[in-house]
Amino acid sequence: MAEEFSVVGLNTHVVIELIDPSDESECLEFDIVPDSQADFYSGLLGVSTPLAIAISGRKVGEMVYYEAGEIQRVKVLSIDPSSSLAMDDAAARRKAAVEQAVKQVQRTNALIFATSVEGKWGDYDADGMIENWD
Repeated sequence: MAEEFSVVGLNTHVVIELIDPSDESECLEFDIVPDSQADFYSGLLGVSTPLAIAISGRKVGEMVYYEAGEIQRVKVLSIDPSSSLAMDDAAARRKAAVEQAVKQVQRTNALIFATSVEGKWGDYDADGMIENWD
């Protein structure tokens, strides 16, 4: 492990153990990234989230009291450098998903308009709109 990754911080890949009051545990791993690149479901945790703040600066083996739901403590199991490629891919995937959602909303709004309005130049062809939509 490189010296600069001996503690949890930005651009580190971290494996932690989430521990509940009955000492049952579950492992979780993620990269700590700038908030603008965060995507928890893709394993990218924003640097200013409560969990990232709680473990920031900790070393492997350290235990932190952290209460969230049933979780009472967190133990740092490993720290490695994160993959910047994964971060760039996540940001690109998130941007593409937002663009796709915007297109879907625009398409839905146009179809709602087409099926509910009789224009002064006649009805809109909703079926034709669906076939010809980019």
